[in-house]
Amino acid sequence: MNKLIPAIKVKNLSLYYNTQKILEGVSMDIYQDKVTAIIGPSGCGKSTFIKSLNRMNELEADVQVEGKVEFYNQNIYERRVNLNRLRRQVSMVLPKPNLFPMSVYDNVAYGVKILGWRPKVELDQIVESAIKDADLWDEVKNKLHKSALELSGGQQQRLCIARALAVKPKIILMDEPCFGLDPIAATKVEGLIQSLRLRSELTMVIISHNLQQVTRISDFTAFFSTNEHRIGQMVEFGLTKKIFTNALDVRTREYVLSRLGSSKYENR
Repeated sequence: MNKLIPAIKVKNLSLYYNTQKILEGVSMDIYQDKVTAIIGPSGCGKSTFIKSLNRMNELEADVQVEGKVEFYNQNIYERRVNLNRLRRQVSMVLPKPNLFPMSVYDNVAYGVKILGWRPKVELDQIVESAIKDADLWDEVKNKLHKSALELSGGQQQRLCIARALAVKPKIILMDEPCFGLDPIAATKVEGLIQSLRLRSELTMVIISHNLQQVTRISDFTAFFSTNEHRIGQMVEFGLTKKIFTNALDVRTREYVLSRLGSSKYENR
C-alpha cells in the first residue's frame, strides 16, 4: 500500500448537543483518496460524527466540542475558519435527496454560482462534467431545464452527488446514500461510489447499515457503538478486510456476526 496521507485527523473528539454528550473520545485518521465506512447500531453517533467533520451539526443544535478535528492540519473548530469554504471542500450528501425546487441544471450549478460569476459556456461544461461524473448524463441530458423534483428517488440522489462534485470538493461525506432506494437504484448509487473511488483526488466517508455494501466499497472501516451511559464511541478502526475477518474487539465481532452471520465471518 502507498503511503497513507491523513486528509482529516480526529483527536480525542467529544461532542455535545445542547449540553448532552453525544460522542466521547473519538480519535481516528481519514486517509486521502480512500473510502472510509462508518458502521454501528442506530443511535451510536455515526451521523453526528460525520457532520462534525464539516460542522454541519451546528445548523441543527447548539454544539460544543472538546478535542480537535484537523483538515489538512488546520483545526476546523478554530474561530477564524470560513465555514462556507470548509463545507465546499468537505461536502455532504444526506440520506434523503435535498434538491432545490428548480431545474436539474440549476441544482448542479447552484454552488458554483455562489463561488462567483462564470461565463455560460464554462458553467455548461462544469454542469455537464459533474452530471457525467455522477453517472446520470444519459438519463437527464434532455431534462436539464425541467424540475429536478420530477426525477426518480435514485436519480435525485445521484443529482445531489453531482451537485457536490460540481464545486470540486476534496472530501465527500455520505450519510446512508442508498437509504430508502429500491434495489436497482441502490445498485446504481453503489456503482457510482465505486467509480468515484477510482478518482485519485477524491476522499469519501460513508455511513452504511449494509455491511455487504461496506465490504465492496470501502478501504477502511470504523465501528461505532455506545458505552454504558449510551454515549457514542469509536470502538475499532482499521482496514475493512481486517474489521470484517479479524476484528480485535469482541463488540466489533459480535456486530458483524449479527449482521452477516457466521458463514461470512472468519476470525483467524
